[in-house]
Amino acid sequence: MSDTPSPPVELELRQLEQRVDELVATVLQLKDENRALRHRQEALATERASLLQKNEQVRTRVEAMIGRLRTMEQGA
Repeated sequence: MSDTPSPPVELELRQLEQRVDELVATVLQLKDENRALRHRQEALATERASLLQKNEQVRTRVEAMIGRLRTMEQGA
């Protein structure tokens, strides 16, 4: 018996190595995509919080205007 792998085993090893390389590349790509998605999610959460705050401010102002209009209506 020889210590060198036979040609079919070498072919299988090369194919396995190629598949592992492809999997590593896929994992790296998924990590990058995941990082980008998390960043986008954080940005959207920040934007949502800002919009909710602005919405609350507008609601308060509209309620105040309605209150002033009712007061003016009762005074007339």
